[in-house]
Amino acid sequence: MPLDPQTKSFLDQIASMGGPALNEVPVEMARTVSDSMAQWAGPGPDVAHVDNRKVPGPAGDIPVRIYVPGTAAAYPVLVYFHGGGWVIGSLESHDSICRTLANRAACMVVSVDYRLAPEHKFPAAAEDAYAATQWVAAAIGGLGGDPRRIAIGGDSAGGNLTAVVAQLARDRRGPRLVFQLLIYPVTDAARDTASYRENGDGYLLTRAMMDWFFDHYMTGDADGTDARLSPLRSENLQGLPPALVITAEFDPLRDEGERYAQRLREAKVPVTLSRYDGMIHGFFGMSSLVDKAKQAVDEAATALRKAFAVDC
Repeated sequence: MPLDPQTKSFLDQIASMGGPALNEVPVEMARTVSDSMAQWAGPGPDVAHVDNRKVPGPAGDIPVRIYVPGTAAAYPVLVYFHGGGWVIGSLESHDSICRTLANRAACMVVSVDYRLAPEHKFPAAAEDAYAATQWVAAAIGGLGGDPRRIAIGGDSAGGNLTAVVAQLARDRRGPRLVFQLLIYPVTDAARDTASYRENGDGYLLTRAMMDWFFDHYMTGDADGTDARLSPLRSENLQGLPPALVITAEFDPLRDEGERYAQRLREAKVPVTLSRYDGMIHGFFGMSSLVDKAKQAVDEAATALRKAFAVDC
């Protein structure tokens, strides 16, 4: 179907502003621009409590931000990994999304500020994401969370980390996860799908940007064959937690996300695949601008509540 009119209006606004693409400026500038773009999503709703703290990681402390929706006891927990190609993105860029999911899914959200490239190459982000999930399983009970009901989720590179952490938790014997939320995830470093060819320019996320992200995160081509970077290449997807995979029609990452959902289904993992027609990469964070973004957030929250066995 054609590009969604609300999304087209957003893209036209971006084009009218001019200026270089993120992959055409220094990394620090790209990070600043990324955080400022997040303001388009609005400030996000109020939650009962927000706690910034640091948790132990493989190379030092990892900043996390914990969102608590209310005053109930033993909230289920969503560990959230932000997007940004392992290079940009932060706790601030995804603050609104985390606030919204905490309220809509009636759960605590632990947002993870994993190490970024190029300062920290692969597999730094993946190992930080796993370490933060381990900390949640061990410590969240003392903070009002329920360690028996932990889900993981993320968008784009954060969706990649979600898929990777799910596999690591299975292979390293814990922690136990009840659900994985994969929002237009990166699942393969190959960049050779039809959706890359069809949507590689003109829809916010470009092929050139993805090349830039991979060039910063990878140390060499061999990294791309590692399941901690390309979870689609894992030989075994059995025994992973149930999943919701959200994709967008006009997204270079569409096909690899849908292929990952297919592989999960073939491995007998319960999975729901939802393609949002007319949408572009990044739409999940545009609920103040795009109606279908609201639908996607509602779908994600409903899936989380079901996985957590929270009354819908």
